[in-house]
Amino acid sequence: MKFYRSSSPPRRMATMASDEIIREASLMTPHVQQGAWNEAMQTFSGSRNDRFVVSRRRTGFGDCLWSLAAAWRFAQRTGRTLAIDWRGSCYLDQPFTNAFPVFFEPIQDIAGVPVICDDQINQRSFPGPFFPAWWNKPSIDCVYRPDEQIFRERDELDHLFESQQDSDASTVVCDACLMWRCDQDAEREIFRSIKPRSEIQARIDAVYREHFEPYSMIGIHVRHGNGEDIMGHAPYWADPERALRQVCNAIDKARALPHAKPVRAFLCTDSALVLEKVSSICPEVFTISKRFQAPEAGPLHSAALGADGGFSALIEMYLLARCNTVIRFPPTSAFTRYARLFAPRVIEFDLNDPSRLILIEDTSQELVAL
Repeated sequence: MKFYRSSSPPRRMATMASDEIIREASLMTPHVQQGAWNEAMQTFSGSRNDRFVVSRRRTGFGDCLWSLAAAWRFAQRTGRTLAIDWRGSCYLDQPFTNAFPVFFEPIQDIAGVPVICDDQINQRSFPGPFFPAWWNKPSIDCVYRPDEQIFRERDELDHLFESQQDSDASTVVCDACLMWRCDQDAEREIFRSIKPRSEIQARIDAVYREHFEPYSMIGIHVRHGNGEDIMGHAPYWADPERALRQVCNAIDKARALPHAKPVRAFLCTDSALVLEKVSSICPEVFTISKRFQAPEAGPLHSAALGADGGFSALIEMYLLARCNTVIRFPPTSAFTRYARLFAPRVIEFDLNDPSRLILIEDTSQELVAL
């Protein structure tokens, strides 16, 4: 028996805004046999010293990795094993497949923290009691996990992490968006330790050598939503035409900065419309060929695109981080968090005034108005 239940794919939702969790409905359906719950309380090795943190996410890679960093930091601090469970991923249409080994190389530990991250997660049973307490409920009561419960668990986990204390529970379940719930050193450790699968990395390296290395690259990420509920990102798109003008203004500002090599622009977006509009203004912009959803059909992190959608996302995410300057629109998107931490120069739009551009230089991490 697994300590929780395998699932049908969840509803696809937007990336979380900076200080608020995305609205995520977890339609996790129990998959347990009679009496298995009591068995789980005694399994794994039978030792009371078996203690775990399980990081469960089914959203975009930015959210997954940032939330994983928070779970890893807690596991490190409390001497627990970290389990990465990305079943039901929005990038796959197989609900029992752990998405982590589909997209990333196997890993046994992260900076001394033991890691479980493969499809053995389907055969693993984690010992109780569990935290948050909801996970101790009888399985029949766990058919549907409402939004309110997810918010409550996020807050409980947030309080636990901030307290710098441990939990008496043998297994701590992190099944909520935990962006902003760890320090940047933890995020950097995750990005340094976790590597895309070799075939994905080979594609990243090939594109970089041919299209990036000869230039000073300006990476542009435009998170549109393509018809989904983008929630915290919505203020940036209140006036779509104005939003696109702001993006193009940011590109002009980035071009005007000092550069060591000829400048080239690289655009990543989830909208074919944005690609068309930006390309018409900046015809020399470079993009990675990929499939888009139909207009207003929803985000690119969708099982409808299959694993190829995840491959494309990772290629863009890692190439953005290798750009000399990165433009984030909006800066609330977790997709560019990797680039925000590692790119030498970042241009963001002020959260309180999206018309105001802010330059972040790696040398000082100071914010300078452009």
